[in-house]
Amino acid sequence: MPLLKVAAGTINTTPLAWESNKKIIIDAIEEARQQNISLLCLPELCITGYGCDDAFYSQNTLNQALESLHEIVNQTSGIVVSVGLPLRFNNKIYNTACLIANKRILGFTAKQHLPNYGLFYEDRWFHRWPSGAREEIKVGDFSYPIGDLVFDLSGVRIAFEICEDAWVALRPGRSHFERGVDIMLNPSASPFAFHKFLTRERFVIDGSRSFSCSYVYTNLLGNESGRLIFDGDAMIASDGTLLASSPRFGYADYHLTAAVIDTDLTRLSHSQIKSSLPTGNWKVTDTFAWPETSPAYQVAELEPFERGGFLKEEEFARAVCLALFDYLRKSRSQGFTISLSGGADSCACVALCGLMIRLADESIGLEAFKQKLSYIKKIQAETTIEGIAKQLIHSIYQGTENSSKDTYESAESLADSIGATFYNVNINGLVETYKGLIEQQIGRDLTWEQDDISLQNIQARVRAPSVWLLTNLYGHLLLATSNRSEVAVGYCTMDGDTAGSISPIAGIDKHWLREWLVWLETIGCHVKGYHIKIEGLKKVNSLQPTAELRPKDKMQTDEKDLMPYEVLDAIEEVAIRDKKSPIDCLKFMEVRFEGKYSREMLFTSVDRFFKLWSRNQWKRERYAPSFHLDDLNLDPRSWCRFPILSGGFEKELEELKAYYEGKSNTGRKGKIGF
Repeated sequence: MPLLKVAAGTINTTPLAWESNKKIIIDAIEEARQQNISLLCLPELCITGYGCDDAFYSQNTLNQALESLHEIVNQTSGIVVSVGLPLRFNNKIYNTACLIANKRILGFTAKQHLPNYGLFYEDRWFHRWPSGAREEIKVGDFSYPIGDLVFDLSGVRIAFEICEDAWVALRPGRSHFERGVDIMLNPSASPFAFHKFLTRERFVIDGSRSFSCSYVYTNLLGNESGRLIFDGDAMIASDGTLLASSPRFGYADYHLTAAVIDTDLTRLSHSQIKSSLPTGNWKVTDTFAWPETSPAYQVAELEPFERGGFLKEEEFARAVCLALFDYLRKSRSQGFTISLSGGADSCACVALCGLMIRLADESIGLEAFKQKLSYIKKIQAETTIEGIAKQLIHSIYQGTENSSKDTYESAESLADSIGATFYNVNINGLVETYKGLIEQQIGRDLTWEQDDISLQNIQARVRAPSVWLLTNLYGHLLLATSNRSEVAVGYCTMDGDTAGSISPIAGIDKHWLREWLVWLETIGCHVKGYHIKIEGLKKVNSLQPTAELRPKDKMQTDEKDLMPYEVLDAIEEVAIRDKKSPIDCLKFMEVRFEGKYSREMLFTSVDRFFKLWSRNQWKRERYAPSFHLDDLNLDPRSWCRFPILSGGFEKELEELKAYYEGKSNTGRKGKIGF
């Protein structure tokens, strides 16, 4: 039959969780069968999980994957399914997709292009399969084809591009086109980044058009292994038209996106394009009774939140909330605790926790939410979002004589608005005790004139033991509250405000975060005809960011300590992401902020940024794990590496100074300073 019902299945896996991964895969297959789906594509490495890291080397990992595969094969009666797993062949490990039809393994396609940049380290574990090569592999008592394959099932030709294979110029789809492929499957493990789904959509649609085929793309879902978020993006395109796309950021274990494709239509397009005859031993022939399917008229649409004009704000909220939920349940923690200062960063963390419950309710409902957290007994009797929030989200305000009424009201009003538990303690006595102990030992009083940084840091550090104590009492996760702007320049107190199990906003800059908080207060997440807003953010959105560690008469603000956040973030983008020199950075800043800030101020900011960046790498090495959100990520364990000890850009900064002074001496006048 020319009409086939196919589906892309997104699933939420956990590395090395053999039983749960297998159960989700089998449940997805069973639902596909109930929906009369003939062909189901599941994500890359879905049997093991994508983030196994060096456990991929373990023979136990490979053995367990094959054991799971055989159990999955037995559940594929009357359906064609692809699943991903690592496979050892010729003493090398390959990233493969296994095609199964009606309880029979047909063969293994091996990935040809391995990403080895940024987040990815696939070349460490896997080998690249050469284009056009085919071998035989023995699995148990049987031998199967492995390599660059096309499967011909009763006249329907199916082939693979595995994730990165589709992101390169010489993608396998070019040779598959010459082999007359009808359906291209792309099982992926493509981590979330802002707006990345639009790029995926382009190559899926373009692949279906260029290769005259139907293209089925699927991805993982959720926070799989700690740092990476998968948005559950799935699409089906045919001959240049996107037929179906999945809802993203769902809280269910899996989701199927189905469409009816017309192989006659894609073959008609193929026949009108001249191509050469393929050569080589690439075809695997078998039989499958494709069921009759009725025609369907379908065109994919964006989700409401994707077309509402606030795409980055929506994606940030949904990605981080889903990541927090999965981190909570996969670590089997009892909830979240946050040291809530009333400032933008800690308020953002609390707001995200509250938003997590609301978005989960919209996705799967409160009962399913509680079921997925069934090990947390204290929430099972709760029937409202606020009741669950009170149990799951604990916040504590720890004030000193330098804290203000404004930040206290900001913290209290936010906690109250989402239903979180709110504690309030004064730590001034603890600060004075530590201060007195050291003064006795060194034989002098500590003063703000002489000991400014030390006196600020002790306040931040004194807060850590009490919030850790509260966290441990309830078996919670402690959320660290640093943002990316502070991470870049080390504007934090180690073992103070950096204390935590995970750092949910360390991947986002402060300037944009403040705008996001205003958006969440006034507009909010678009769901089913209304918006989820957190109006308890009104107070924090009226305040200037401040650490509140100096005496009140000092009028401390973050930007006075550092530089304007918009300048800091712009320098970071050019200096760190784009790898520009200090002189080049200043040139870019002069263009970007012409007329707004003086040249002297921009020179000082660039000079200060490079000094702070290079001397604070040791802090970045010690931050709690953060979520990857885009290519501005500064996490040295997953994206941006820099030596702990370095020359500190001394020569480059001397050149910057000479450039600045030389150009200033030509008579060019700067604007008034910030």
